[in-house]
Amino acid sequence: MHFTLFQKFLVLIFLLVNIFSVAAQDLPVNYIKEKIDFYKKNDRGPYKSINWFCSDGEVREARDPCPKDKDNAVQHASYRDDTKELAKKYHLFFGEILASTNRTDFWDEANNQSRLKQYQLNKYLESIDDGWVQRKSQYYRGAIQSEDEQAWGIEFYQNFLPRDTRITNQYFLLRQSLRDIPHDGDNNLAQLMRAQSKIVADAFPKFMDARIKIHGNPTVEDIEMVKNFQLKYEKDLPQNLKTELSELQATMADFYAPLNVETLRNQVERISKNNSTRARLLDFLNTYQDTESPERTVPALADILCVIRTNITETTSGIDRLLLLDLSNSLEDVLLKKTQEWDPETVLELMEKIRHLSLAAAGTGLIELWEYEKVKSQLEVHLGTADVTIDELNQFLQTSRGIVEWSAGMVKATYGDVVETYSKFEPMAYSFIDDRIRSSVALNLGESVSRLGAMISEISALSNDVLDITSQTSIRGLNPGYAFGELVVVEESPEGIAIDTDKIYVFQKPPSDLKPVAGIMTVSEGNLVSHVQLLARNLGIPNAALSGENLKALSKYDGANVFYAVSEKGNVIIKKESDMSSVEKELFSKQERSENKIAVPVEQIRLDVCEVLNMRTVDADDSGKLCGPKAANLGQLKRMFPENVVEGLVIPFGIFRKHMDQQMPGEGISYWNYLNTTFSEATIMRRDGIAEKEVEDFQLKRLDNLKRAIEKISLDAIFVKQLQDGFKDAFGNSIGNVPVFLRSDTNMEDLKEFTGAGLNLTLFNILSEENIIEGIKKVWASPYTERSFKWRQKYLSNPENVFPSILIIPSVDVEYSGVMITKGINKGSEKDLTVAFSRGAGGAVDGQSAETRLLTADTNYLLAPARETNYLRLPASGGTTKNTTTFENEILNDKNIEDIREIASQIRTKIPQETNTDYQGAWDVELGFANDKLWLFQIRPFVENKKAKSSEYLTSISPTIDYSKKIWVKRKLNYD
Repeated sequence: MHFTLFQKFLVLIFLLVNIFSVAAQDLPVNYIKEKIDFYKKNDRGPYKSINWFCSDGEVREARDPCPKDKDNAVQHASYRDDTKELAKKYHLFFGEILASTNRTDFWDEANNQSRLKQYQLNKYLESIDDGWVQRKSQYYRGAIQSEDEQAWGIEFYQNFLPRDTRITNQYFLLRQSLRDIPHDGDNNLAQLMRAQSKIVADAFPKFMDARIKIHGNPTVEDIEMVKNFQLKYEKDLPQNLKTELSELQATMADFYAPLNVETLRNQVERISKNNSTRARLLDFLNTYQDTESPERTVPALADILCVIRTNITETTSGIDRLLLLDLSNSLEDVLLKKTQEWDPETVLELMEKIRHLSLAAAGTGLIELWEYEKVKSQLEVHLGTADVTIDELNQFLQTSRGIVEWSAGMVKATYGDVVETYSKFEPMAYSFIDDRIRSSVALNLGESVSRLGAMISEISALSNDVLDITSQTSIRGLNPGYAFGELVVVEESPEGIAIDTDKIYVFQKPPSDLKPVAGIMTVSEGNLVSHVQLLARNLGIPNAALSGENLKALSKYDGANVFYAVSEKGNVIIKKESDMSSVEKELFSKQERSENKIAVPVEQIRLDVCEVLNMRTVDADDSGKLCGPKAANLGQLKRMFPENVVEGLVIPFGIFRKHMDQQMPGEGISYWNYLNTTFSEATIMRRDGIAEKEVEDFQLKRLDNLKRAIEKISLDAIFVKQLQDGFKDAFGNSIGNVPVFLRSDTNMEDLKEFTGAGLNLTLFNILSEENIIEGIKKVWASPYTERSFKWRQKYLSNPENVFPSILIIPSVDVEYSGVMITKGINKGSEKDLTVAFSRGAGGAVDGQSAETRLLTADTNYLLAPARETNYLRLPASGGTTKNTTTFENEILNDKNIEDIREIASQIRTKIPQETNTDYQGAWDVELGFANDKLWLFQIRPFVENKKAKSSEYLTSISPTIDYSKKIWVKRKLNYD
């Protein structure tokens, strides 16, 4: 399964402060929309005039050719001033002409190849929107000279491909770019076919079913389907659509044409004779028969694609590498067609198809070669045997399903930043990623995996019941629970949308600051240890993963009231309110809801301790008394693992409480009285029958006022002096010279039935004394934000008794960081480890697609590779630096894995001994690596919702499965 934690609030701050967009400043969205609209209507689009561009950089009028070096001069359109302004100020490139573009600028390495990706995205938008910004300028004669664009493209690749790192790090991007950048007269037939079908369907809705077929399950029979459609509606179609349909049929005929072996052989023979791949390709072409069965051709094509990828760096010639990448794309196109012809009849044949398509995913760059090698053995469980168990089938399904998700994740990781930027002013950009996924082997691989899932569900009686949508085997439960509420399907970016606590949300990816909701479903699952997953897990919020197609299918139920349940086995039920049983309706009685409330214990809290503490002086026994569990547990860890834990300072509850006795400006009472009055008045309002929404709005308004006041509170001079002295004693340097983290650490965290993970503020790598002082106020104020309040208001019976302490620790500039759970989650046993890591600081938080592994005593299973391109580093000067990464290497090395196993073993034995605790559960440990040294940053109990897991209803919908039952591999797939 695809699962995807050092500081748990880092990514939220990162998104707010360090937006991934390459724009030099915030985008003026309305202005850009106006410009796009203008370009569409302007005869010259984004261009000003036709000019000569001389080799010495001079630009001359069209009637005045370059006087020198005429052969190297090019003629094309020049950009309007506002087009150049968009490029200079906002790094937006519309209507890009390549012929005079600096190739290094176009590669745009400093901005994660944004300019190249924008060129591809522009081409896509032009194909689906009648030219987009070039709606009229596509007819501007002389604006673009195709031969000059071709020549530029060839030279671009020949100059940039000789560097090995570009091939190994950007293999997927380079192959994709070849489909859009002119260099050899090629075009992207698959994309063109979908774009033409969209144009017809948008203008003539009766073509929509045909368009859906072409987009979702294309086959050669579609040519006849389109032809018959045109004949059927001949009298109703305007002439322009008849032309479009004829052009679509021609494109489809080209796309489904048999492989021209002679053309490919001519390309191969242009490769240098000393290149070993040349001989392999010639052998392949000499034995390839296009008429052979797809069961034979698909494995051969998948294998040769991997040969090209594996051996491409053996040559240093840019020309050879360009030829090999072009051949790879051509062979992939053949493979996609042959894959559609392969209709397995038995379990064995279906598993073989999935295995070979997984290899093709590696060969085409959708997954990395090392990722395939990690799971290869799990895809060969059926080889050389007459039968497999249901458990083995499930393992095969989980692995192959993961490869589908990793493949989609590669496309999203590659283009997500550019698509996110463009979607702000051009919603059509959002479909670009979906189009690229559909152009790849991931489409048919996903269909095959879904078919296998349906068969396994039938055999094991584990099936979903999600309204009336198709392909339900793609849906799988992550966290058990049940909910009732309005279904909200969010097809685009969720950032900024209003979240209602009583609704059930279906997201592509959940927002970074998700407030409590009734239920969650996500396409981008993220990882098991993100804030959303942890909160859902321990609060019994049903959470499931689904496919992009499932999300689209559910969109017709957007706004409907539904019942939603996820069992512990992972099967999912969604039904309309009218279809709920009496048992299901009874689950939502007010009495049960009130029983779910948890009390924050305050009986032993020590508010009399009002001095800054050295972290070495606190231990686990002080949690909830002097400070929160972060500081208490880290102090305990410092005693047990002194070489793996940083020094620290603790600002206890008592200092916060003492400051709250100050007079609150403009209110005539203390901060503390204002807080308590807020909750007591809310209680009176409820007693008087005032609607809960009105009560909540009253509280939120008051708490926002309190939050803003605390952010300006005056700090006691004695406290500041203690802080200054504490820095020197603990960190060996003055405040202002040591970059530190300020971590909110409340008494509501890590209760037996509730975790406050990620609800309050953490500030990181702060250096100056002024920023540290202001940061303390912000951390104290953070429990009164809307998000934090809503979570605890919903699940705590005494939310007014939340006290923040603060843990101050020096920054460690880790190369990669993440979390370890000392048990297997959803896979594995209590003795295993689940780890999730990402590059830089703040690894595996807020739904990042992190490198996730299941570690047993002697094995290391890859559950998911990383698919997060952006990460943070923490310089000694304070603040952060933004970096990008690629995925050709795994994050954790063998030494890291052994260090993790060793520290986990010690944690399991030392903590019970040192703390005399009776806690027998798993631990949630935040850690990181710098120069291969393991650093521990936090430990807390791993909290799961026992009520959800033991619910009689959830048990009733979980089937009993005999995982040892054997299935004959030659069993027929005789089901629909």
